[in-house]
Amino acid sequence: MPQTHAHPHHVIIIGGGPAGLMAAEVLSQAGAKVDLYDGMPSVGRKFLLAGVGGMNITHSEAYPAFLSRYADRAPQMAPLLRQFGAEALCEWIHELGIETFVGSSGRVFPTDMKAAPLLRAWLKRLRDQGVVIHTRHRWLGWNDDGSLLMHSPEGDKRLRGDAVLLALGGGSWSRLGSDGAWLKLLEDKGVPYAPLQPSNCGFEVSAWSELMVSKFAGAPLKNVAIGLADHKPRLGECVITVTGIEGSLIYALSASIREAINRDGSATVHIDLLPSKPLDKVLAALAKPRGSRSMSKHLHSQLGLDGVKAALLRELAPAGHFNDPDRLAVDIKALPLTLVKARPLDEAISTAGGVPFEALDERLMLKRVPGVFCAGEMLDWEAPTGGYLLTGCFASGRVAGRGVLEWLRSSCKLKATSPN
Repeated sequence: MPQTHAHPHHVIIIGGGPAGLMAAEVLSQAGAKVDLYDGMPSVGRKFLLAGVGGMNITHSEAYPAFLSRYADRAPQMAPLLRQFGAEALCEWIHELGIETFVGSSGRVFPTDMKAAPLLRAWLKRLRDQGVVIHTRHRWLGWNDDGSLLMHSPEGDKRLRGDAVLLALGGGSWSRLGSDGAWLKLLEDKGVPYAPLQPSNCGFEVSAWSELMVSKFAGAPLKNVAIGLADHKPRLGECVITVTGIEGSLIYALSASIREAINRDGSATVHIDLLPSKPLDKVLAALAKPRGSRSMSKHLHSQLGLDGVKAALLRELAPAGHFNDPDRLAVDIKALPLTLVKARPLDEAISTAGGVPFEALDERLMLKRVPGVFCAGEMLDWEAPTGGYLLTGCFASGRVAGRGVLEWLRSSCKLKATSPN
């Protein structure tokens, strides 16, 4: 049951994505007066766009595997996910009247695959709880007196609250409101940060041939496996682009690819064009006499290798290997593709970098700015697509909202016991 107060605490939330909205729910349910501000004409825009191809809300895999998706930040994400993980998130969605199902990949979706009904139900509940949402309000930083400076259609405003929660997103898809401008505002307060970098993004090659660009840009590369260095190859699909390669299989490796490029100047992934066929079977097929048939027809008849896969093999394998079945078989099973650059930050699905956990306490409050909390993608963590990103945002919003309540209660006790 929501608590009632004669003079409820007033909390200002800046950012209307999943993290900010979840924090608003926690705070309003506890009886706080919540004003949420967002720079766009409506809230949840990136959330809605993410659901265009099917709203993948979370993932059903076991917790240890789920937690491992957060890689180096798994230790910091663990306390958040223990409070509000995949199972709790599904229960919360069901409470909104939205049913879910688990797909063949283990991903969890609303039954209608859409984000809009979920967001509508959520916003109705928030408004019923008293949350006031202000759109077209852009945060510009702090005034000299410690108040917040907010630009609105009516002009600049000075805002004060008992606590502030920032959920401003990363730096991708700036047209939806996440432009990373908040980095400078926090830097002015002495808050450290890790530079924003693209995550879940495509990568560029030095150059494709004209044939690859003209005939195969946009072509899906299905039923392949891709690995990087000592990583076990992952099964899935991706897409050839004008500049390189992108898609879910590449997104899953994007953090490792990006770090290799940062360290070495390039990263070489190996593509298994026929993951269902072991090397010896590929070699045996290639060793069969091809008579007067061209190599292209031989590859097609013996291995079913044609289209974009055959073109990629021609593009990347040395010409001399096509006369050497042993070498060509190795190419088919581990075709090297060198990537030299990530696509621009604004094209990425998400970003790495932001406010490090080391700059926050366990309540997600900034150590250098008491009473200011951070949540969502603006924190320095990353995860692959597949529901992990959204779950992390929801969980951090939940924890930050509870952290605000804990801090406010503690502050009240300190004020009550302090001498006059």
